[in-house]
Amino acid sequence: MSTMKSERSGNLLLDRLPKEEYHRLLRLGETVSLARGHEICRQGGPLSHIYFPTSAAFCIQVLMEDGKAVDAACVGSEGMIGIAPTLGVDFSTVTAVAQVSGESLRIPTAGFLSALKSGSLLEKVIRRYVDYSLRFANQSVACNLLHSVQQRMCRWLLMSQDQAGSHEALMFTQEFLAGLLGVRRQTISVVAGALRSAGFISYRRGVLRILNRQGLANASCECYQVTKTLYNRLIAQTEQLKLSRNGQ
Repeated sequence: MSTMKSERSGNLLLDRLPKEEYHRLLRLGETVSLARGHEICRQGGPLSHIYFPTSAAFCIQVLMEDGKAVDAACVGSEGMIGIAPTLGVDFSTVTAVAQVSGESLRIPTAGFLSALKSGSLLEKVIRRYVDYSLRFANQSVACNLLHSVQQRMCRWLLMSQDQAGSHEALMFTQEFLAGLLGVRRQTISVVAGALRSAGFISYRRGVLRILNRQGLANASCECYQVTKTLYNRLIAQTEQLKLSRNGQ
């Protein structure tokens, strides 16, 4: 573990903050390296820290009453883990597990909430991210109802590469992709085979590499670009607020 001292963290939310707010958070937190499969919070349990991934990516799971875990979303360098405490909830409403190994800034929840003062740019950034997360969830519901498995798989692969912040291989088993897309493992095998035959990906023993990103984008549904455009629009608004503040 170490304290982050760089002018840029690699997390898109933190990197939109003014220097004074940014460094205040860095002093509160520390960088942690997380291995794939590491659970940072469990549904219904305490959330001692807020996480801002820089190179790691997390799978968000919903636990069912029979003990099964459903993979509902992924969060990487574009977001954070720990929305619930910012809304006044004193426990985690989801389970979060590292899906891509890497680093994250970890900030004690109590300290983060103290820094989340009304009127700060941090508060505005978090509010916008919450709004984005709600729209993303709604878009995913529509996507699951209206778009083909292949379109949805292309969308998730593109998002996963964005969130990991690299062009390295993605460690995705067929079981994981099946859970994320809500289909049978055999269906993932067929779709992955079609994408591989098209030259868009290589996939062997849970190691997936994107070979033709534009091809995947063309084969994806509209939801990838819709949510990406929304995220960029919200961030652009934050940048305008930052410039306005600096000009005062």
